[in-house]
Amino acid sequence: MNRLAQTALLFLLGATLLHAGTTDLYLRYVKEGLRPLVLLSGAVLIITAAATLWYDRRATPTHGHHREPRVSWLLTLPVLALILVAPPALGSYSAAHTGTALTKPFGFPALPTGDAPLRLAVADYAGRAVYDDGRALHGRELKITGFVSLDREGAPYLVRMGLNCCAADAQPVKIALTGNTPPVLRPDTWLEITGTYTPRRTKDPVNNGPIPYLRVTTARPVPTPHDPYDETWNS
Repeated sequence: MNRLAQTALLFLLGATLLHAGTTDLYLRYVKEGLRPLVLLSGAVLIITAAATLWYDRRATPTHGHHREPRVSWLLTLPVLALILVAPPALGSYSAAHTGTALTKPFGFPALPTGDAPLRLAVADYAGRAVYDDGRALHGRELKITGFVSLDREGAPYLVRMGLNCCAADAQPVKIALTGNTPPVLRPDTWLEITGTYTPRRTKDPVNNGPIPYLRVTTARPVPTPHDPYDETWNS
């Protein structure tokens, strides 16, 4: 690859990172808190490309240029693909083939009081149901949002994928559903579940990890959230 192709590739990589960081595209790759690093990396790559081009123009006489294979420009195609094609967030297929990543938290913060439905993250409910025996959940109406995943027997789970850093290390936390579940559940459908705590539990068929049940009162489809990955599960 000649210097011009290298410079173009650096610029495209930088522009891709800036584009991802100024839109929601970066959430398909890394967790939300890493946006400043994505933008900084993009700016550094663009500055490096400009500096490389400036140095090459100053250091290389015009008669010193020679032709390089044009095939080197094909290396820019994967970068263009990142700009033009946004990958979907990990969903039911990954959840069905990966064991639950539920771990015991360091503690359980006090929950808001009142009669209004209590909105919880999937991991928060699962952690309190398994490791605190649902002490703060008894008698409360709960609202939990996640996507649908089915095991090999067709049993439904409500799932959120959690990130430590990026999509490559995403792992699921699962809640099994019982009660008034919809008669037809399609994998990857996002649902807002209203329900109540039940002490019933099961084991993940993938890694034998604990999965609590939620007794469903109502379920309604909702759009995919702004950030489809749930960061709070590992906090």
